[in-house]
Amino acid sequence: MGGMDEVGRGALAGPVTAGVVVLHPGTARGIPGLRDSKLLSPARREALVPRIRSWCAASGVGHASPQEIDGLGLTGALRLAGQRALAAAARGGAAPDVVLLDGRHDWLSAAAAPSLFDAPAAADEPVWTGTVVTRVKADLTCASVAAASVLAKVERDGIMRELSGAWPQYGWENNKGYGAAGHRAALEEGGPTPHHRLSWRLTRPAAAAGPSTSGDETT
Repeated sequence: MGGMDEVGRGALAGPVTAGVVVLHPGTARGIPGLRDSKLLSPARREALVPRIRSWCAASGVGHASPQEIDGLGLTGALRLAGQRALAAAARGGAAPDVVLLDGRHDWLSAAAAPSLFDAPAAADEPVWTGTVVTRVKADLTCASVAAASVLAKVERDGIMRELSGAWPQYGWENNKGYGAAGHRAALEEGGPTPHHRLSWRLTRPAAAAGPSTSGDETT
């Protein structure tokens, strides 16, 4: 069984990222203090990463770039990031037969009968064809999903801090690419970078900007 969660869904810049944590039936239950990544301080998330990696059978993190988000749409990009995370877990020694996703929507499985509105698969998309189970608030009730959210967020936050060195005016080291007021003001003044999602209306008010899970996220 693998638990998977995503971060970066509602950001204006940077990748969308998926993490997966694979557990064997005999894996010890949980890690003290482990919760959904949004409920933990940055320092606590960082401290949990090595404990998560030593606790689970395998783990992986995958990303889809802003260009892939623009080309595939958000659902297609989430699927690509999730498939890349699963491929990384497989390289680490374990690929789950079943993946538990947080929420109601199965964005990991390809549609059995794609419609005109479905995103095409990327040419290099890895293929995982196991069973997907969705559960609302799995990030709060399932240790593997909470652990996956921590791994994904720590890795994505690191990417945004690194990118901020070249683009300091956008404040990504703090806002992580989400639509904070300073980020939007910088977009109004200087326009988008190659790391922005150009298919989104980047300068609209926060309440009307692209798909979002929890609004501006800065931690």
